[in-house]
Parts: sequence; structure tokens; C-alpha cells
Amino acid sequence: MYQFPLITLLVLSPTFVFAEWVVVERDYFSPGLQTIYVDPTSLQRDGNLVTISQLIDYKWMQGNYVGTPRFLSTTTRKQFDCANRRIRSLSFTEYYGHMATGVATSAYVANDQWQPVESQTLNHALFEIACG
Repeated sequence: MYQFPLITLLVLSPTFVFAEWVVVERDYFSPGLQTIYVDPTSLQRDGNLVTISQLIDYKWMQGNYVGTPRFLSTTTRKQFDCANRRIRSLSFTEYYGHMATGVATSAYVANDQWQPVESQTLNHALFEIACG
């Protein structure tokens, strides 16, 4: 019940609408399936903790036809612990349209458990940007 206003605020927030998305390219990404973006203006530092926004724009509709909403893009707010090479997701939103446009089909706000940053992953590329 308390999450609904927070989710609504996240979905209606202009943070992602006016973001200056920059493509993140790495050799180990799956080319042709999706494009990864980061908003460098969203970067916030608090000691060893760095928070940043990412956008994944898919080439084809994601999800299935039964039971879950379909989407073409997602935005995620992630927090990195640069000193300990850890990451956690703070919020996540799926959008029906490309580049975080259209109806937000689902969203959540949570402080996930810390996970290690593994090499040659999306999180590793974002870690290099956020903590490098």
C-alpha cells in the first residue's frame, strides 16, 4: 500500500524524460539485441557510494503474451559501493515504448541486497563509469 505512491512518483518523475542518455559499448555486450545507455548527469556520489541511472532499449518487444506486460525499454537506478566492488538496484521501471517512452508497464522501488560486480557484465561496465 505504501509502495503505490512511491511507484507513482517514480513513474511520473521527469528524471528519465529529460535524461541525456549516452551509449555504453563493450565488446562483451550482445550486439543487435539491445542498446545500453547511462545518464552521466544522474551520477550522485556520497563517499564510496555512487548512484547512477541506466536505460536498456531493446530491439524487440520483451515479456510474453500471457501474464506479464510487454515492454521495449527499462530504466534502472543502481547504487555502487566503489570500495567493495558491490552493486544493488534501487528502482526499476519497464516502458512499452523505446527510450523510456510510452506507458510504464511496471515499476518497483526497493533496496536489493548487495551483489558483487562480476567482470565482463553490464554491471562491470557501469561500475567503471561510476567508480572509475
